[in-house]
Amino acid sequence: MKQYIKPIAIILGIILIASALSRVFGKTESLTEYAARNQKSEMIETQETASPESDTEETETQTESSTEAETTADETETSIEDASSEDDLIYSFYYEPLSEEIIAKITGVSYVENENISLDDLRYVHILHYNFNDEVVEGELICNKAIAQDLLEIFYELYLAEYKIEKVCLIDEYDGDDTASMEDNNTSCFNYRVVDGTTNLSKHAYGLAIDINPFYNPYVVFKEDGSTYISPEGSEPYTDRSADFPYKIDENDLCYKLFKEHGFTWGGNWNSCKDYQHFQKAQ
Repeated sequence: MKQYIKPIAIILGIILIASALSRVFGKTESLTEYAARNQKSEMIETQETASPESDTEETETQTESSTEAETTADETETSIEDASSEDDLIYSFYYEPLSEEIIAKITGVSYVENENISLDDLRYVHILHYNFNDEVVEGELICNKAIAQDLLEIFYELYLAEYKIEKVCLIDEYDGDDTASMEDNNTSCFNYRVVDGTTNLSKHAYGLAIDINPFYNPYVVFKEDGSTYISPEGSEPYTDRSADFPYKIDENDLCYKLFKEHGFTWGGNWNSCKDYQHFQKAQ
């Protein structure tokens, strides 16, 4: 038996040495080491796999939050812009006492020293309106302080309805010449003058009358000899009020309705003459 012990010991030694060499040079690993390595690998893989999803979700969340913030900002900006536009619109319709600049402009033209009306009785009115090119433009009037609020409200309603008025300028732009103003289809109010063809002061002289789109709504006087006087010159085709044409003022017209609601009378309802452009109010 003893004779086999030594050979067996040698064989076992060789096996152990071979196993050790195999692990060193063959880079083998134990199950514990494998399990540990693979567990770590799985964790890394999970993190690497999950990380992009997590980042994506976070990015999407951030994007959504950013989008919501931008939307909120846009809505806020829109609201501010709307409010600003509305304020600008409202502030574009106003009246005030005559400034020194306006007084200097009208003195000796539409206004002269008189015993009937003073500069303190007048108001400067600023409006917006749609012209015949469908453009929003500024307009200015001078009127009696008694009708300033009426005019402001009427022109504001006309503006909202996009009612067309070719121009609204001070009569002083025409050197106080009412005929020139009418021929240019200018809408005007105050002008210290007499009624055309008479020696009587017009309601315009008190700032209590206004003419709207006068070229398309002429002044017509029926004379005793059967003839008619029409002003302004060139507006004759528009004396036929049964005809259908743009800018005609009649009882179905918004302009007519608004002035009537505010207590004005219309020259188109007069008998001895027809002043289709003209609205006036008693003081």
